Amino acid sequence: MRTRPVLIYDGDCAFCTSSVTFAERHIRPRCEVTPWQFADLNSLGTTRERAEHELLWITPAGVTHGGAQAVAKLLLNAGRRWAVLGALLSLPPLRWIAHGVYRLVANNRERMPGGTPACALPADGRPRTQASSPPTAH
Repeated sequence: MRTRPVLIYDGDCAFCTSSVTFAERHIRPRCEVTPWQFADLNSLGTTRERAEHELLWITPAGVTHGGAQAVAKLLLNAGRRWAVLGALLSLPPLRWIAHGVYRLVANNRERMPGGTPACALPADGRPRTQASSPPTAH
């Protein structure tokens, strides 16, 4: 049984790696940090598809929080002033706003500072637009 939470991120994404490095240096959460590419996702109770889609925070009990709520849990875990921000991000309406901002950043992470084309979500992980939808038969 794990005794510490696990933070799972996309190790192939320069933006994600830079963000996690910042968190480790400045926020200092008390958790294990690992890229999904090197994690035993099955034993952590999650899937590759979910790990490709969003940052994951997995509690020692096996509860998984994704996206903005993974960030909120990371901040809560760090304590000090970060815990206040984590608590705020857990409450509506800030929770909803945080989710929207997280999705906007995640869906465009290859365009973020430090991002590279390798940061782009797989095509099946991106929201569909009219331009990317397959043609329909008439």
